[in-house]
Amino acid sequence: MDRETRVFAESHFRGLRGRLPGRVGRTPDRVDFIERPDAFSYADFVKGYLLPNEPCVFSSAFTEGWGSRSHWVTPGGKPDFEYLLRHYGDVVVPVANCGVQEYNSNPKEHMLLRDYISYWREYIQGDYSSSRGCLYLKDWHLCRDSSAEDVFTVPVYFSSDWLNEYWDALDVDDYRFVYMGPAGTWSPFHADIFRSFSWSVNICGRKKWFFFPPGQEEALRDCHGGLPYDVTSPALLDSRLYPTRHLCGPPLEVTQEAGEMVFVPSGWHHQVHNLEDTISINHNWVNGCNLANMWHFLQQELCAVQQEVIQWKDTMPDWHHHCQVIMRSCSGINFTEFYHFLKVIAERRLHLLTKGTGPGEVGGGEGAGLGPQQAAFDVGRIAEVLASVVAHPDFQRVDTSTFSPRPEELLQQLEEVIAATVSL
Repeated sequence: MDRETRVFAESHFRGLRGRLPGRVGRTPDRVDFIERPDAFSYADFVKGYLLPNEPCVFSSAFTEGWGSRSHWVTPGGKPDFEYLLRHYGDVVVPVANCGVQEYNSNPKEHMLLRDYISYWREYIQGDYSSSRGCLYLKDWHLCRDSSAEDVFTVPVYFSSDWLNEYWDALDVDDYRFVYMGPAGTWSPFHADIFRSFSWSVNICGRKKWFFFPPGQEEALRDCHGGLPYDVTSPALLDSRLYPTRHLCGPPLEVTQEAGEMVFVPSGWHHQVHNLEDTISINHNWVNGCNLANMWHFLQQELCAVQQEVIQWKDTMPDWHHHCQVIMRSCSGINFTEFYHFLKVIAERRLHLLTKGTGPGEVGGGEGAGLGPQQAAFDVGRIAEVLASVVAHPDFQRVDTSTFSPRPEELLQQLEEVIAATVSL
């Protein structure tokens, strides 16, 4: 990030005056297509798509050097099963059954990749049908399970990735995934975890995307308040079951070709269908541009938990603590872990700004590095959200006596550095 982009971004957030990014402004009538890498800078992406929180598609030219696009794909553009078997055949992978609805998702099992590829081949030979159902390999943590050095390179546009920076620092998990499956596999209607951004590249095959801007999903709720499982279902035409469906505009539709890269903004609900045998690489990511969205989502999640167990509030000792435990079980994170997330990223940015260096590839990822302008912007965004966290009544009930530094101390450190870097 250069200084001009930082000033532009900071002005953007001052202009929101506490409103959530991505919930104001125009609804685009199409999804832009970015053709040439040499004509599209990081600043162009920040100003044109990241801050407005709008989707876009990058051409295959942006990923033409990836090893997976040559090694994982046959000359005819199909998945190279033999290569995948040789290199990953004994890896255990998660597989969802697209033909079975489990709430608003699909049940999963685990199997060896070689067994999944055997199923896939049989599925193709059976004219894309099987008594075992329509199975989709989803959420395979390739980077966590084995080296992905020659598979792909994170594009610079997505390199400010706090979510994976945090999990890499803990050396526990990540939000980098491989998906693969035959034509007809699909992902039900959803918004990405923690209201993160995501990006998705087709290594081979084609996908059809249906996008709904933040807020439009509310008109898609059924008479019981639930979101639809499949937005292409004829059931949505039933006005008794979906009484506000007519208030929702049509989705933005995108057909993603092989090699192309889709940017999914924060809070945009979407549904995705594989039109051909397809392999994709996908990341979820959070940074200063959608951190407020993540914090707002966590507050909503806690409110939902509290409403579910409100009848036990007066009889359950440590009711507020139990709500945090339940929230973490349902959402994967609670207020304590969110503070720890902020602390890890904040301390790395403070280290860079005060010492002039960062611990390793701080925040940049895959060679992008992290400069002082990006670090200063990040500190400002963390401080704004942390101030809201510290003031939140439910966070004030969290036992922070063992936190180091204490939240108020960290906020003071951030504010001091912000004052010192105004002229940076």
